[in-house]
Amino acid sequence: MTEHAELQPGLTGEASATVSEAQTAIALGTGSVRVYSSAGLVALLEAAAVAALDGALPPGKTTVGTRLDVRHTAATPVGMAVRARATLQEVDGRRLVFAVEAWDAVEAIGAGTHERFIVDAERFEQRAAAKQP
Repeated sequence: MTEHAELQPGLTGEASATVSEAQTAIALGTGSVRVYSSAGLVALLEAAAVAALDGALPPGKTTVGTRLDVRHTAATPVGMAVRARATLQEVDGRRLVFAVEAWDAVEAIGAGTHERFIVDAERFEQRAAAKQP
């Protein structure tokens, strides 16, 4: 039995947004076109995974993203709605693996896998803060 047996494959979460100028490849410096950036897509996919876990973790626990394997397959213009879905596929101790996919109002725009780890939120933040000189 896993440490987090309450987490079962099949949990699903969604996230949505409207593409803004700030999320374009040109605004983020990741390209020279005014369309939804891959960085924006990744953030939306991660938000869907976080939504899938809403209320499912014990107090004081959270998850952090550790791995993404995503294909960004279609361009989306500024002003168009986008949505993402994450479905928990695997629970391996503290490691969680999600299938992720996203669409705009016209077509599928991306898909892949996303891995997150369950951590103690306070201890995680303390370790990160300890890096400060």
